[in-house]
Amino acid sequence: MPGERLLRILALLGAGAAQDSPPVRLCEVAAEVVAVSGAGVMLMADDLPRDSVCSSNPVSQLIEDLQYTLGEGPCIDAYRLDRPVLEVDLAYPAAPRWLAFASPALAAGARAVFGFPLSVGAVRLGALNLYTERAGALSEDQHRDALVMADVAARAVLWMQAEAPVGTMAAELETGSNFHLLVHQAAGMVSAQADISVTEALVRLRAYAFASDRALAEVATDVVGRRLRFE
Repeated sequence: MPGERLLRILALLGAGAAQDSPPVRLCEVAAEVVAVSGAGVMLMADDLPRDSVCSSNPVSQLIEDLQYTLGEGPCIDAYRLDRPVLEVDLAYPAAPRWLAFASPALAAGARAVFGFPLSVGAVRLGALNLYTERAGALSEDQHRDALVMADVAARAVLWMQAEAPVGTMAAELETGSNFHLLVHQAAGMVSAQADISVTEALVRLRAYAFASDRALAEVATDVVGRRLRFE
């Protein structure tokens, strides 16, 4: 029953409150409840990944970073489509997708990946990302647990953000997140240089990083250091 699933999740979150920050505990509980290898929570806006709130292990963090850098993956599709996106075998997908994301995700140890949108009413926030080390679909119970977990995560993000001043990120989210402040700064500079929106500037930064086979953070560093300009 949904109520029983919710009570179990809340009990697990409460049990670890004194040991971990709320965002970190959120991802740990997600992986535990759904019985997967790892979990992450990504915030999105304007159809682009913005920040990783938390990850349960290094592989989950890498999956978040890949999606942030490449602009593709299960979280991004789940957010854009507003429905779960389930890839049961990255090595042998039924239909090719995420051509840039799949290979490094596989190399990191993720064989199957699942994205569940985070939303409260009409407000869309991002997506819950889950992965397993073996190929295979989630069971019916796992899928239902993931849906409830995504709802809890969405409400937790809103609750943590509620007391933050307008235009700033809540301290709890900032403490537990992998914020890409340098990339945002670079996007602002590219926006001014090329007279385009910040969203388009982020797209150009990602495209440049991918085409030059460089990490997005490296490209952003060059932009901020004024060694690279986008006219």
